[in-house]
Order: sequence, then structure tokens, then C-alpha cells
Amino acid sequence: MTTAPDQFKKISDNRKAFFDYAIEERVEAGIVLTGTEIKAIRSGQVNLRDAYARIQNGEMWLYNMHIAQWRGGGPWNHEPLRARKLLLHKTELARLGLKAGQQGLTIVPLRLYIKHHRAKIEVALAKGKRKYDKRQTIIRRETDREMQRAIRLRQ
Repeated sequence: MTTAPDQFKKISDNRKAFFDYAIEERVEAGIVLTGTEIKAIRSGQVNLRDAYARIQNGEMWLYNMHIAQWRGGGPWNHEPLRARKLLLHKTELARLGLKAGQQGLTIVPLRLYIKHHRAKIEVALAKGKRKYDKRQTIIRRETDREMQRAIRLRQ
């Protein structure tokens, strides 16, 4: 797939984050990877489901993102669940850290994609949903599906 300047190739989504959290603010970040990691990402062997980000010593780190080992890596393969550094501007990092610390928000990854031949990850400040909020999400999704079915049947 060829990418235009404003297009990207989606690799992985974190659908669980949209169910478990109310998304407040989104930020695009670069990610520091090894050679075998980027090859595994390009082949789509990534899981963002239980991943989260944390700010430590003025740097943002991503934990629990599973990148499967690349089968051609041999002894130079990477550790699948290692912590990976995220690349952000200092002002973005300070702003996210301040909001996450003061307002009790968490930083979760939403999607991983390739943009201009570089892996990027979209992280978001998110607030955890309560049980009744999750029920409302399920009810809203089911009613939307029913409306779409009704529209299709009328046509």
C-alpha cells in the first residue's frame, strides 16, 4: 500500500480502551524500536490490549504492549513485553504528566500505525469508566445497530 503524505497504514487498534475508558485528549507519539520489532509490527504481530503508558524521570514509557518475536530474528530477537520509550516534545510530556497526576487520569495507547515509514502510536489521556457507564456504552451500541438494521430493511 502506498501512502500519501497525509495517509497512514493502521497496524493495531485498542478497542478495549474505548470500552473501559472515557477518552479526553489524544496525542501522537513516536516509539523507539529495535530492528526485529519494526519487522514484526509491519507484519501486524502486535497486541495493545493491556498496554499503558507512564511518565518516569521526564520520559514516557509504554508497558505491556506485546510485539511477537519475528521468526527470522534468531538470537537477535527482542523481548515481546519489554518497556518501550515514547518520543514526545517536552511541552506535551509536561502537560500530559501534569493532567494525569492532578486529575487522576491514565495514559493508554489507542492505535499503532505506520506514517511516513515510521511507527507511530496514538496515546490518550483517559478516565476509567464505572460499571454503569459501560452498560450505557453497550446499550448505545446495540441501539445504533438496531437503527442501522432498520434503515437497511427499509431500502
